[in-house]
Amino acid sequence: MVRKGAKTKSQILEAALRIASQEGLSGLTIGELAKSVGLSKSGLFAHFKGKDTLQLSVLSAAVDHFVATVMAPAFAEPRGQPRIEALVKNWLAFIDGSTSLPGGSVLISASVELDDRPGPLRDFVQKSQRDLIRNLEKAAMIAVDESHFRRDLDCEQFAWSLYSYILGYHHFARLLDNPKATTFVWRSVNDLLESARAGRTMIKKQESKNIKQTARKRR
Repeated sequence: MVRKGAKTKSQILEAALRIASQEGLSGLTIGELAKSVGLSKSGLFAHFKGKDTLQLSVLSAAVDHFVATVMAPAFAEPRGQPRIEALVKNWLAFIDGSTSLPGGSVLISASVELDDRPGPLRDFVQKSQRDLIRNLEKAAMIAVDESHFRRDLDCEQFAWSLYSYILGYHHFARLLDNPKATTFVWRSVNDLLESARAGRTMIKKQESKNIKQTARKRR
């Protein structure tokens, strides 16, 4: 019975995620969801007790889905820049809906819906987005440790810029239907990566020059 209940709840959340991705959290109604999964409203309430609980569960499921679809495969890649490039690639596909939900990111949509609505839902989205940005910053720090990025890179600024480009892509691709959105975002990301690498060549040249000078002095 417990397993059946857990399976039913999982199926409800999958359906709720699809609806929320297209209609937003505010468009996720108990009646529509119950109809989509073949349950009565009372049957749905047995799992979630109310709309607020349902919405919070959907947001939590959205985070789990994002981690499984975008973050986990990227963090399986080699440390440093390859991991960041894989993260961007996965994230763009996630927004497009080609590897994810048909309506794109529930969390990005929710961040717009809830930005001026204090409460548990906004608190959850805020924390999830802050955690994501911290992970981007950590990924940049790892790239510095791996000598892929320059030593003096402002990793917090890097994370801010990368996330801003992703949000820009979401807006240009989904709302504005701009055919150049993919070109623009990759151009911006590549410029950001090049900027993060800038100085490495100069550092290596200086180190090589120092070694040569030391060798001459010893002769």
